[in-house]
Amino acid sequence: MVQALHSKSSFFTCLLALSLIAVLSSNVEAVTHRHKWEVNYGYKSPDCYKKLAITINGESPGPTIHAQQGDTIVVELNNALFSENVAVHWHGIRQIGTPWSDGTEAVTQCPIMPGDTFIYKFVVDKSNTMNMQAGTYLYHAHYGMQLTAGLYGFIIVSVPDGVLEPFVYDHDRSIILKDWYHASTYEQATGLSSIPFGWVGEPQSLLINGKGRFNCSLLDSSVCNAKNPECSPYSLTVVPGGRYRLRIGSLASLSAMSFEIEGHNMTVVEADGNYVEPFETKHLYINSGETYSVLVKADQDSSRNYWITANVVGRKPSTPTGLAIFNYYPNHRHKKPPTVPTTGPLWNDTASQLAQSRAIKAHHDFVHSPPPRSDRMIVLLNTQNKINGYYHWSLNNRSLTLPATPYLISLKQNFNGAFDQNPPPDSYDVENYDIYSVHDNVNTTSSNAIYSIKFNSTVDIILQNANSMTTGNSETHPWHMHGHDFWVLGFGNGTKFDMVNDPKGFNLVNPIMKNTVPLYPYGWTALRVRTDNPGVWIFHCHIEPHLFMGMGIVFEAGVEKVGKLPKSIMGCGETKRLINP
Repeated sequence: MVQALHSKSSFFTCLLALSLIAVLSSNVEAVTHRHKWEVNYGYKSPDCYKKLAITINGESPGPTIHAQQGDTIVVELNNALFSENVAVHWHGIRQIGTPWSDGTEAVTQCPIMPGDTFIYKFVVDKSNTMNMQAGTYLYHAHYGMQLTAGLYGFIIVSVPDGVLEPFVYDHDRSIILKDWYHASTYEQATGLSSIPFGWVGEPQSLLINGKGRFNCSLLDSSVCNAKNPECSPYSLTVVPGGRYRLRIGSLASLSAMSFEIEGHNMTVVEADGNYVEPFETKHLYINSGETYSVLVKADQDSSRNYWITANVVGRKPSTPTGLAIFNYYPNHRHKKPPTVPTTGPLWNDTASQLAQSRAIKAHHDFVHSPPPRSDRMIVLLNTQNKINGYYHWSLNNRSLTLPATPYLISLKQNFNGAFDQNPPPDSYDVENYDIYSVHDNVNTTSSNAIYSIKFNSTVDIILQNANSMTTGNSETHPWHMHGHDFWVLGFGNGTKFDMVNDPKGFNLVNPIMKNTVPLYPYGWTALRVRTDNPGVWIFHCHIEPHLFMGMGIVFEAGVEKVGKLPKSIMGCGETKRLINP
C-alpha cells in the first residue's frame, strides 16, 4: 500500500513537472485585465445597521479581480471621495519591477487626492521559477484607517493553462471575512491619538462575504432594519457529493477568527499563495491579512442546511458569532439549519492556534528550501509605549511615523532631509528586558528611519512579543511583509528568543512561505527572507489601529536597481518640485 501511494505521488510529481515545462516553453501570450474603479462613500447596511462605507463602484466588499499567473492587471482608480486621499495595496503581490504600484501611501507613492485618477499596473508573477504567483490574494486601502471603512476585496490568480495543482476539486468559491464597526474611522483615529486614550473597542459584527447581523431590537428601523435584504446571511450553495475549494481570506481590522462549517472537516491545501502539505482541521484559525484554501466535501445529510460560523479568538469576545449558511441544493438557500450555531473553540486557547501555525508546512512537491544560513539577524521587540502621554506601539523602542515624502522617491532622488538617516537598531537589550512586565520604556521615540539591507542577502527577522501596558496582557499580532514572501522557520511558546539555542531548532527542511504570520502572546516568530526584490517595503502588524499607532518598520534593498519612477506617484512633500520645477 505504501509503495502504491509512493508510486502515485511520483507519477503526480512527474505530471506537475511536465505540465509546467510545457507552459513555460510555450508562446502563450499573457492577458491584460483592465478595471475602472470609482472609490466613493455610500450608505451600506452589511449587518443591518446603516452607516457610511467606502465602496468601489458602489460595492463593499469590492469586486473580485481574476487573473492567470503571468497576466497584467491594470486598475484605473478615480478617487471620488469628497475630502479624503486614498491608496490601495495589492496584498501578497510582490510587484517585481513595479514597486511604485505597491499602493502604500508615504512608502511607495503619494496618496491619490480627491478628484484625481491613478493607474495601478502590475504583473501577477513572482519569477520564472516554480515559486509562482498563482493563489489567493487580497487588496485593501492603505491610507489612514480606510480598511476599517470597507475598501477591500479578493485577487484570485489561477495557474496557467495546462498546469496541474497538487489537489483536485469540482468547484471554486471564495469567502472573505471582516469585522465591522459602527463608529467612523475618524472617530476611531481621534480616540487613538488623544489624551485620554480612546480604544476602538471590540467590533459590533463579523461579516462573511460582506454580510452579518446586528441586534436591531433597541434601535429605530430607519437606522437598523433587520428585514433589510442587504444583511441576509450569505449562503454557499453546494451540490451533494461535490468537492469544493474554498478560498478564505481575512481583512479584519482587529479580530483574529476561527472559521468552521458545521459537520464538515476542512483540508488545508494553500496558505498565502503557497501550497501546503495537506492536513485536516475542524476549525481554521485565520488572522487579518492571511489567506487559505481548504477542500470541503459536501458529503453530509443533504436534506438540511448547515451553519458556517466565524468567531473571535485571541481577544475576549463581545462580538456575536458571524453566520452564513452551507446550503445543500435543492434546499432553499436561506433555509436556516435546525441547530444552534457553534461558538467555536475557546478564545484564549493559544496552544491550539499555535499548533495550526506549526502544522503548516510546504507541500512536498513544492518545497523551496531557504538558504542554510543568514547574513544578518534583526530582532524586533514588540512593545506598547507612551510618548508624551500618547499611546504607541513600538519596535525596539521606535514607533513608526511616516514622512511627507514617500521613501521610494526620497531614496531615488536623494532627498536626504526627507526622513531620519540614522539607522534603527537591529536588536534590544535581550539580556535584561523582562518581556512579562509592564515597562515605562522612557527611551521610546517616534521615528521615520528605515533599515537599509544589502540586496540579494538573506535576513532572519525575529519577532519578539512582550507585555503591553496592561498587566498580564500580551496580544497576538499578525505581521505582513510587502514585496516578499518569507520562510516561517519557527515559533516560541511564551518564551524569550534564545539567540544561541533557538536557531538550532529552525525548520530548514520544509518551511512554508507566507506573506503574513502571527506572533503569539509572549512568544517569538522567526522568519527568513531573501531581499531579491528591489524597492522600499513596509513590514507591519496587520491590525489596523496597531499600525496607526506605529507598529511597523520600513526597509530598503537594491533601490538603485529600480527603474525610472513614474510622475503619477508624485505630488506630495519634496516631490512637488519634481512635477512642478
